[in-house]
Amino acid sequence: MKKIKALLSCLTAMVLTASIFVGCGSSTSTSTSTSQTKADSGGKTTITVWHYFDGQQQQKAMENLADKFNKSQDKIEVQVEFVPRAELTKQFTIGLVADKLPDVGLVDNPDMASFSAMGLFADITDKMNSYEGKDQFYPGPISSCKLDGKYYGIPLGSNDLALFYNKDMLSAAGVQPPTTFAELKDAAKKLTKGDTYGLAIAAPKNEEGTFQYLPWLLSTGAKFNEIGGQAGISSLQYLTDLIKDGSMSKEVINWTQNDLEKQFVTNKAAMITDGPWIIDTVKKDAPNLNWGVVKIPKDKVFASDLGGENWGIIKGHHEAEAWDFIKFTQQKDNMNAYCADFGYIPSRKDIAESNDKITKDPIMSVFLDELQYAMPRGPHPKWPEISDAMSTAMQESFTNAKTPEQAAKDAQVKIDAVLK
Repeated sequence: MKKIKALLSCLTAMVLTASIFVGCGSSTSTSTSTSQTKADSGGKTTITVWHYFDGQQQQKAMENLADKFNKSQDKIEVQVEFVPRAELTKQFTIGLVADKLPDVGLVDNPDMASFSAMGLFADITDKMNSYEGKDQFYPGPISSCKLDGKYYGIPLGSNDLALFYNKDMLSAAGVQPPTTFAELKDAAKKLTKGDTYGLAIAAPKNEEGTFQYLPWLLSTGAKFNEIGGQAGISSLQYLTDLIKDGSMSKEVINWTQNDLEKQFVTNKAAMITDGPWIIDTVKKDAPNLNWGVVKIPKDKVFASDLGGENWGIIKGHHEAEAWDFIKFTQQKDNMNAYCADFGYIPSRKDIAESNDKITKDPIMSVFLDELQYAMPRGPHPKWPEISDAMSTAMQESFTNAKTPEQAAKDAQVKIDAVLK
């Protein structure tokens, strides 16, 4: 009973934040799923995959991937099922207690550690150690699949954050795309005019806000759990100063990444930090906009953080057959196909860096370059609590409820308590 109570308590925070869009599909549907692994029949083993991608193109990509695998052999039948993101998290929680689970689950990369610690995913360390593609993964994506030195998943695909900028606005202001914190501060000030702000980030009090804040923290040389040190404080001070001098709107505390895209295409923000998932939307909303993308400017080092999902094999559920399917998804043609549909970058460098549609594209090549710096959120089983401390600090500092130093130090106390 104690184990069950601990499980439900630990995952409550994940349920509360599960509907937040962070570098992947969001969901507004309220339908539910109580699917279980289907019985083997017809000489084939049927395995079920749960995912939360609500976009039609992404759902079609998942179906195409399953169909292609099913046609490639005659022993395993893969069926994919869409479960809204918040509902999927609940179903995983319930399933851990009632043993009503699929065979494979897709989860946002920061959630992997939490579910792995609770026993949802099978330990695939032996499989990964003998997998020939193991050493081809970028450090960030593959580290998000590990907990206590063991592998519990494998990346689906990845994305990260970069700086979008309005070329015409920068040209008119006589500034170049910034590469450092100092250059960005100067550029943002010069680009602020009328109802246009120089820079916009998304800073709501949730996982999305943390996702947007982390590159600034990491760029100072601090780690995710070091916000209260001098480097961490300086990152919060830097962003707060942009609001104080008018270069960034105080409304960023309410803006999502989708809101940033709207600010950008309506010329209300000259620069924004966002991901490759908005590229098609920008082109559709503002076909005549003259824009580009560069790496997020650095303080001490270039930094970004990791978006994307991981495949996980449900412990005790057709593990061998599920591994065969997951290996199939990692093949070059298959990964390139679904990553293109998702607006993602393959998590394997040998695949991503041989894809001309990425390496020769002036926009996607920047996100590819950022991927070498992109770090996962955590990984840590109690990441939601750590994330909440950081996004709270950002809100407190941006609204002048606390000084950046006090907000950062208070967040550090919360994080230290979690890490004990």
